[in-house]
Amino acid sequence: MIHNAQPDTREVVQLRSEPNHVAVVTLNRPEAMNAVSPEMALRLAEIVRLTEADPAIRAVILTGAGEKAFCAGADLKAVASGGADGLWTAEAGFAGFVAAVRHKPWIAAVNGFALAGGFEIALAADMIVAAEHANFGLPEVSRGLIAAAGGLFRLPRAIPRAVALELIATGGRIDAARAYQLGLVNRVVPAGELMAEAHALAARICANAPIAVRESLAIARQASDLDAGELALLCAEARARVMQTEDFREGPRAFVEKRAPNWTGR
Repeated sequence: MIHNAQPDTREVVQLRSEPNHVAVVTLNRPEAMNAVSPEMALRLAEIVRLTEADPAIRAVILTGAGEKAFCAGADLKAVASGGADGLWTAEAGFAGFVAAVRHKPWIAAVNGFALAGGFEIALAADMIVAAEHANFGLPEVSRGLIAAAGGLFRLPRAIPRAVALELIATGGRIDAARAYQLGLVNRVVPAGELMAEAHALAARICANAPIAVRESLAIARQASDLDAGELALLCAEARARVMQTEDFREGPRAFVEKRAPNWTGR
């Protein structure tokens, strides 16, 4: 169980458990536009493990401290000093997040710039809620780098290919309104409403059976990687597992009894 005390404001990544089965994770280096440091990567990887292991948590919101940036990507001071390897963890990839094994839904609440690795972090989340002033881009090529933390393949899967290739090759940016138009983000709201909107989306997720949500997302995340036959097999296997749960019986029973279901996650 995650302790619900006020998080340490000095933590480079803060974790707080909120009511209604939601956890909020905050990238907390606003003075550096929440750029990823080695310490941040280790802490975020640890937080992923903690939230995965806590049965009380059913959805996670990831955001950045301050109003200017969600995350500006890798800390270029660390890169320039030869410390780039510390921004990656062996099991979870860049920032301790982009390649992490996660079964629970993560919502990126993008409160400003999501650039380079910061955009790749948002792309690795399941859903994105953006403030109106947010913008997104992969400027790596302008620094002699490549978006190797998932941006090069996740962005073309998320938006039309031609637009993705232009953004990758030019290092250009798109604003929140354009990102919404392209289907990259789920919601665009005024900055002051960002976290409330992210919580509202999390609440809609948490109103459903948690095992069914996790099993459904596990397959949906692979929809671009596998063929129809492989996906059908995964669906059959997941359905068999879900049918063994208490929640599988609770859902129809609650419907018949005309009441809200009491999900146990078992």
